[in-house]
Amino acid sequence: MNDIKTSQKDAYALILEAIDSHSYVPGDRLVESELAERFGVSRTPIREALQRLETQGLLTRDGRSLMVASLDHNQMAELYVVRGELEGLAARLAARHATPEEVGVLRDMLEADQAFLNDPMALSRANRRFHKQIHLASHNRFLVQQLDLVHRSMALLATTSIAVEGRPEDTLAEHNAIVTAIENADGDAADAALRDHISKAYVTRLKLDAQATR
Repeated sequence: MNDIKTSQKDAYALILEAIDSHSYVPGDRLVESELAERFGVSRTPIREALQRLETQGLLTRDGRSLMVASLDHNQMAELYVVRGELEGLAARLAARHATPEEVGVLRDMLEADQAFLNDPMALSRANRRFHKQIHLASHNRFLVQQLDLVHRSMALLATTSIAVEGRPEDTLAEHNAIVTAIENADGDAADAALRDHISKAYVTRLKLDAQATR
């Protein structure tokens, strides 16, 4: 029984990671047999993982086929509103509850991420780790759970706003402002800096999408 549960969990995590890393992008069809072969998992846990992902809105059905869902402009706008509110709260709580060690981890991340300025995809992955660390530093398990759901939905955006010219440098500068506010235990400033960061990322994404439709 434990082996079955582990396989189910692994299959879900593997497919979710593949979507999150854009190995599968919105519109890609997910076929049970192909996934089972790719990940070395039997088809039963793959089927159950796909059903779970469909329930969560990460997959959509086209006839009998399942494909990675996509977000229209209205859905994307709604997602960023929720993300801004929850991320701002996480930063505010992190300013109140983060330990010196947790602040140190954030500082180390900022320094390490300088190496990714010319690699948008690597910086995008580092960006997700940075935000996750802030979530954890809030020390609010329910907020962390909700932000996990939001960030799963962010995986449905096929491109990263960090790919826009000038955005990598701006991203790290904004991250620095967030960490400084948390380090200073200034909840208002941390909240404002995080919201500003999300707002600028959203504006950049709108420009990116506009360019793609030309």
